Amino acid sequence: MKISVIGCGYLGAVHAAAMAELGHEVVGIDVDENKIRALSAGTAPFFEPGLPEILAAGIASGRLTFSSDMAAVQGAQIHFIAVGTPQRKGEHAADLTYVDGAVDSLIPYLSQGSLVAGKSTVPVGTAARLAAKVKEAGSGALLAWNPEFLREGFAVEDTISPDRLVYGIPDGDEGVAAKALLDEVYAVALSRETPLVVTDYATAELVKVSANAFLATKISFINAMAEIAEVTGADVTQLADAIGFDARIGRRFLNAGVGFGGGCLPKDIRAFAARAEELGKGESVAFLKEVDSINLRRRQRVIDLVVDSFDGNIFGKRVAVLGLAFKPDSDDVRDSPALNVAAALKGLGAEVVATDPEAIANAARLHPQITYVADTREALTGADAVVVVTEWKQFRELDPAEILPLVNRAFVVDGRNCLDAKAYRAAGWTYQGLGRP
Repeated sequence: MKISVIGCGYLGAVHAAAMAELGHEVVGIDVDENKIRALSAGTAPFFEPGLPEILAAGIASGRLTFSSDMAAVQGAQIHFIAVGTPQRKGEHAADLTYVDGAVDSLIPYLSQGSLVAGKSTVPVGTAARLAAKVKEAGSGALLAWNPEFLREGFAVEDTISPDRLVYGIPDGDEGVAAKALLDEVYAVALSRETPLVVTDYATAELVKVSANAFLATKISFINAMAEIAEVTGADVTQLADAIGFDARIGRRFLNAGVGFGGGCLPKDIRAFAARAEELGKGESVAFLKEVDSINLRRRQRVIDLVVDSFDGNIFGKRVAVLGLAFKPDSDDVRDSPALNVAAALKGLGAEVVATDPEAIANAARLHPQITYVADTREALTGADAVVVVTEWKQFRELDPAEILPLVNRAFVVDGRNCLDAKAYRAAGWTYQGLGRP
């Protein structure tokens, strides 16, 4: 099929390259000329495992092109909307400027039987409004909502081999036609018996935000238990193991630590709560405000543990911060707990030396006042305290005995509970986890 992808950020670039990998003819559209030049040259504008390979393969095959000219979508059967929906400035609600702008720009190029397929995470009710706009334009095009469920670090795999597909489509013959087009796009996944949910617009929109709300709630729940563990002497990691054996609960997303971040969970739960308020049902998701609050408290807890270790005064103390991305296998520092902790410690007067395998450049653009080094051992050298805030494999596998001579003071805060506490203590470190005795 001929496909266009409007928006070539994280979601759009991955989707475009993955669709080309599946054999479709794809054009990616973005207003950022620098991004288009980079993608056209086969250079991924962000770190995502597997993306450079399929990007290069798609371009080499001729199936994948990029352009800043919307006219390049001419003749495409499906147009995927993959633009950002950030928080509005000063509010929690989602800013739909880019979504509306993408649809408005597409309308002149739509034709009878073509399909606009939304992938961006939007407030419930957006798809119905956009469907009316597309219909009023009189092109005969249709609209569907096809939410994404990408995990950063696994986005290529999640696009090519998704764990489920969701189509939000209109009723009647229009819905039948929309489903047929989407089925053709995802023929490979469907041939592997990937679960498919065909539903209405509102349900499709709610699937994504409710999934993120549930995951955020699960993470904040175990972090709330960590707060209780810290005042009772319990071990939250053993607690998580024990309750995780219950099949109704499961162990995934029950890792206590510095909390969640990134470009999805924080903004999505806030936008969900804001939309519920608009619908007069704010009380239904009022708990999400506490989920957000617990999450932010854990960042402060890491900062407090470092400060308290110096009896309240960290001015001039050298603190090695291991990790800047919000999660491993990513260079994304949007709402990153790790970068937030580093910046806060710097603001309190510490000499912060931070490192990360992929996120240094992005972090430095936001917080140039921090000292960044590429080498972990250099970051550790002379440190009065070490804080692990992104669980990269390189940090998890550090030998506590080997790195002990590098530091000035053997004190470590394990902000992700990813280190071997016994090994660190046996090597002579003062080890402090979150929710662990």
